[in-house]
Amino acid sequence: MNKTVITASALGLVLAGMAGTVLAAPDWSKVPSRQVTVFHPGTSGIEWIMKGTEHGGAKGLSKGERCTGCHEDEKSLKIDIATDKILKGEKLEPKPLSGHPGTIPVSVQAANDGANLYLRFSWKEPKGGGEQMDKDNPVKLAVMLEDNKVVAKDSKGKDVLIGAAGGCWGTCHTDARTMPGADDKKTKYVVGGSLANGNYYDLMQWKSGKGAKPVDGYVADKRVMEGGKALVSAEGKKDGDTWTVTFTRKLAGGAPGDITLASGKTYNMGFAIHNDHTAGRFHHVSFGYTLGIDTKADITAAK
Repeated sequence: MNKTVITASALGLVLAGMAGTVLAAPDWSKVPSRQVTVFHPGTSGIEWIMKGTEHGGAKGLSKGERCTGCHEDEKSLKIDIATDKILKGEKLEPKPLSGHPGTIPVSVQAANDGANLYLRFSWKEPKGGGEQMDKDNPVKLAVMLEDNKVVAKDSKGKDVLIGAAGGCWGTCHTDARTMPGADDKKTKYVVGGSLANGNYYDLMQWKSGKGAKPVDGYVADKRVMEGGKALVSAEGKKDGDTWTVTFTRKLAGGAPGDITLASGKTYNMGFAIHNDHTAGRFHHVSFGYTLGIDTKADITAAK
């Protein structure tokens, strides 16, 4: 068996041990999984999502409806995004992309032990062969968490709870780097983003590159890739053709930008996979899903 193991653990793991925190990693074979299909979104930033003349679901978003309500089958959990047309350059993509899969099915599991949240993602590596944009990292996986406060404006200027409706789409803008004609230095951001008013996303990321450090940061008025104290470890491995990435994160947070997670509450979550050395917007993204801590949600982290 061709088995490659790549691990990147945050210094927080050592610090947690020094503080006496007991890590009780779950027996994943006993934790329920939820299929989530991530997909190539093309150039569909939040501005396109909220524009009714371009996106038929904008009206529903204004009413508080979720993306999954229209795009994900409730029973099969399959999504209906026309990624074939996007990859061919027929819509939402200025140039055709070859060697780039339209979708990737991902198994998502979650658990907690009263002190830590555990998130586990696994998927079969799809066929690649596209442009290698990030030569240092074959694969990256980022997760954003949100505490039911992030808003975006619809076409009439009305506030929409976009974290609840569309996960991390509230950070994706058409003027951010790698979008057509955008400033290459402008990263993800939230309009009106602020740590003080809760209008931000907590961010953590695992990278597969040799020696790459995990990211523990946030996205508010700009993306900050450091400073968090919640992430204990981010570990990944490739076993045959299957990638598995696991995050261990303190429920309590600990720094500005770290969302405090509490038992009995539900949060919003989105994640993205940069597959086959891709970078920027050329990732595969999920819709928004609820994450429940000891309470029923799309993805439940139970003890």
